[in-house]
Amino acid sequence: MPFNAKEREDIAHIWGKACGQAEALGAEVFDRLFKSCPATKTYFSKFNLEAGSADLKRQGGKILNAVGVATKHLDDLDSAFSQLSELHAFKLRVDPGNFDLLCHNILVVLAIHFPEDFTPAAHSAWDKFLASVSVTLCSKYR
Repeated sequence: MPFNAKEREDIAHIWGKACGQAEALGAEVFDRLFKSCPATKTYFSKFNLEAGSADLKRQGGKILNAVGVATKHLDDLDSAFSQLSELHAFKLRVDPGNFDLLCHNILVVLAIHFPEDFTPAAHSAWDKFLASVSVTLCSKYR
């Protein structure tokens, strides 16, 4: 899905605000995900899933930093997520529906933490971007 100049600007701007807080924001993403869809916890059985735990911060940081890398590869998300897509499809065997849930929670957390920057245009750009991320992560399932 092609991104126009304004969408690219909005995506980069919000990521610029979030990148220094990737672990904390990522932990919040997972906390919201687990509360809204408890079945997703099954993929993290060896983790401490309490809000703010070191495990959630570490994993949340990994997820959001991967999203951050993707913000710099908007024209080639397939390459940016190729290894992650293979890992989740073939080794971890994550239900692909969970990617939409995760992306929705990322959108919610960004909107909560950056309300002045999360304009309707930025919301639309990030929604489009995260939908593309989800589709890309599901690509190896076909």
